[in-house]
Amino acid sequence: MSEIVYKHNSSFTEGDVLNLYNNVGWTNYTKNIKKLIRALNSSFYILSAWDKNDLVGLIRVVGDGEAIIYIQDILVLREYQQQGIGSKLLKAVLDKFKNVRQKVLLTDDTEPTRLFYEANGFEPVKRLNLVSYVIINTEG
Repeated sequence: MSEIVYKHNSSFTEGDVLNLYNNVGWTNYTKNIKKLIRALNSSFYILSAWDKNDLVGLIRVVGDGEAIIYIQDILVLREYQQQGIGSKLLKAVLDKFKNVRQKVLLTDDTEPTRLFYEANGFEPVKRLNLVSYVIINTEG
């Protein structure tokens, strides 16, 4: 494995995206690859991690960059996990948008996920006396 290179708003092939999202089991996104590519292209900010020509990680932000950012996706190929890539991606986004008041994400409630985000400065909304609401379109 070579040194990981981080790139801002890099262009990806469908193959790059399919490999990354399928590798981590995010197959609901890859059922409609054209829609996922449009979503990536419409993102406010993307930072990607590359091992030579291989896309190994990605963080995607939506929002306005002033009052709120929403971290929509953060994923790292399974064989590259536990090497600090996800934390570097997240730290870079938090540093870039340090003056934004609200930095939000919605994710699975598992112990490894909680440990990762809490180690990177996030708080569950219930600890802040907040509540979150969501509508998930399972068909789209």
